[in-house]
Order: sequence, then C-alpha cells, then structure tokens
Amino acid sequence: MPTQTSIALFRFWLPWYWHVWIFHAWLRAVAPLSLRYKVALGKRLGRVLCPLFRGKCSTVRRNLEVCFPELSAGERDALCRRHYESVGIGLTELATSWFGVPERLRETVRIEGREHLEEALEKGKGVLFFCGHFTPMELIHAVMRPLCPRVAAMYRPMRNELLDRIILRGRSRHIDELFSKYSVKTLLRRLSGNSVVFYLADQSSRDKYSAPVQFFGLPAMTNTAVSRILRISGATLLPLYFRRLEDESGYLATIDPPLPDLPSDDPVADTTRLMQALEDRIRACPEQYTWMHRRFKDLPDGYTDIYS
Repeated sequence: MPTQTSIALFRFWLPWYWHVWIFHAWLRAVAPLSLRYKVALGKRLGRVLCPLFRGKCSTVRRNLEVCFPELSAGERDALCRRHYESVGIGLTELATSWFGVPERLRETVRIEGREHLEEALEKGKGVLFFCGHFTPMELIHAVMRPLCPRVAAMYRPMRNELLDRIILRGRSRHIDELFSKYSVKTLLRRLSGNSVVFYLADQSSRDKYSAPVQFFGLPAMTNTAVSRILRISGATLLPLYFRRLEDESGYLATIDPPLPDLPSDDPVADTTRLMQALEDRIRACPEQYTWMHRRFKDLPDGYTDIYS
C-alpha cells in the first residue's frame, strides 16, 4: 500500500501541475545568471507574456489612467510597457530569492536608514516593516535578513498546492516564520518577541477593519488594523521601500524613520498617512509598482466602480 507521502508526491505529477514544474525548472536555470542578464531576460519576458493576459493588461491601463491623469495617453502607454518589463524582471528576481546565492544579491544593494531599525530593535517590542507591492519586493527578505534577529511575514496560501509549497520553501530561506495574514494573534506574539515582521496593506481589503482610504486621490478599500496593532503591541512601524536603481546595476533599500504621532486615536487617518507616504515612493518609480491588482475594487454602495 502506498504511503501518504508517496500519494502526495504522485499527485504533483498530474497534468495540472506540469506548468508549475516547468516554471520551477526555469527559476533554477535562471538563478545563477548575473544581474545584467536577468534584467535583459526579464524585460523580454515581460514584453512577451504580459500582453497575453488581457484582463490584467486592461487593469494596468485603467489604474494608470486614474492614478496619472496628468500624463498623456502616449506617456501612459510608455509607462505601461515599462511596467510589463518590470514585472518580467520581477520573475527573474524570484529565481534570485528562492534559488540564488544571497551574498551575491547583497553585494548589489545599498541600504539607507539602517540606524532606524537598530534604534527600534533596542526598544525590544518588535518592528513592523510597512512595505508596498513593488515588483522587486521578493528580494527584500534576503536583503534585510542579516540586519534582523528574527524575521516573520504574513502569507496567503496559493490555490495550486505545488506552487504554494515552492513559494513557502523559497521564502523560508530568509524568513523564520510565515503565518496566515488573518492570524493577528500570531503577529502580536512575534512582535512581543522583538521579531521584525513584514506587513503589506496596500491591496484591496474588505475585512472587519477595512475602510475607504485615499490613494492617488481616489478611495480605495484598505485594512486600517495597523494602527490598532501598534497601539496593542507597542511595536515600532518603519516604512521600508525597495527598488531597482535607474541604471539597473543594483538596488536601493530605504528604511524611513517612524512617522510622528503614530498610532493616533484615528485608524483611518493613520492609514491615510501611510498610504500617502507610499504614494510618494511610487511616484518616484511608478513602473516598479504592481499595477495588475484592482486596487480600487470592492467599494461600498455609493462609490463609483472604475473597473465597470
């Protein structure tokens, strides 16, 4: 009789997993390449693959249209093409993070503001890295790992079980604990142990603590729980941004100081300030932000659906 393990392994060889195995093999093949070759390969990949996903393509164009109305149609088209290239580069960066040599990656990164992290860790109440969904963000865990005594991050399981296992294994190279995005208790425990937790709250959310928050001048459903988390835990929130350099020769990680008077008694106002800070960083390199997400969906009745 086959064991449970052999049944599980056999299941992953069924036809609906084959494309994941091909992707896995491609990542392993790309991982040893130099940064220059990965960038060149990623750009070409983005130009070919992204336009094939028409639904995502229309979402990108609509997001850019409402977020950058000051740009002409031609300028937005150019930004859209650069975004596709950035997404393609992001795929090669998955290979770097999950299968590459971390030391080689860190040689290409300049970190600014590490003193803010050191000061926050000295308080002993944990650090919440507030990040945005930029296309190279998968690298940030490997970059920041040597500066952090213990690292944790929230995770949303994938529907494809094989892909989910590959992602978990890849991220676990640099993260001590991955836990459900809905497990606030685990988050608070990790902060109480002075862990550094990566926290991303810049995607559409309709949970208990969500509210319409201004983002690029438009209301966007956003989780406002970060204010309550900080008030309960006493942790320090540090905005963390990670982007490719303009000449594509490396990366810049920027740790900003804590926002003054955060948290306050108004979670929506706190979240609005964080979104404004994120927006400012996005405007510095808009092609590197993840525009494929329908950021302005799921608004309550009375709001306009920009995607309809």
